[in-house]
Amino acid sequence: MTEIIINDVSKSYHRSVLHNIDVVVEAGMIHGFIGPSGSGKTTLTRMIAGLESPSSGSIYINDIRVPNLSLLPYIGYMAQSDALYMDLSGYENLKFFTQLFNMKKEAAESRIIYAADLVNLTADLQKKVRNYSGGMKRRLALATALLHEPDILILDEPTVGIDPALRSTIWSELQQMKADGRTILMTTHVMDEATRCDALSFIKDGTIIASGTPHALLNKYNAQTFDEVFIRAGQGEQS
Repeated sequence: MTEIIINDVSKSYHRSVLHNIDVVVEAGMIHGFIGPSGSGKTTLTRMIAGLESPSSGSIYINDIRVPNLSLLPYIGYMAQSDALYMDLSGYENLKFFTQLFNMKKEAAESRIIYAADLVNLTADLQKKVRNYSGGMKRRLALATALLHEPDILILDEPTVGIDPALRSTIWSELQQMKADGRTILMTTHVMDEATRCDALSFIKDGTIIASGTPHALLNKYNAQTFDEVFIRAGQGEQS
């Protein structure tokens, strides 16, 4: 069971991107970061994954400060921009990632079969990734993140370009992973996915404007939908 503590985190490049982010992602939960494109969600997930460091503040995963190389085997990360090798086949991409995580041959083959089936790519594994559609690349990127059965799964816009039927299948698997004690953190700008999360943080212009369980947030802002929660939280309204 893995807890993530984000304490007063800010990030700046040539401009300020995130401001004083305070969040606890509870172990064994699905936590959604919801907000429009450009709100800072991707920057936050990259820092949690250990790919970037905060300009100020701290991130801890089970009392280990991020970034820390010792955490990498326990984290599965699906980037918004697909980190795939275009001149390799789908199978070769998955095989590469199993080798990266030092998986034994038999276990690696089993996980490749599982992950490819989950994202509906079994029939396309021998094709070069450069010939995949955008949606197929997203599905392959998700498969790579799942291969080594990570304790923490960080997914940046995982369902973009994925049809509703497959999205439902993926969400069923995420719920099973949660039941197995894994911690899942995901970003999305699709408000109807908020109901599938155990906890939510709404981000606007680099700031968290509201956090809580879906039920609590709807009650707090006297809202029927999460679009209303986002609008009212952004305006500083409360019931």
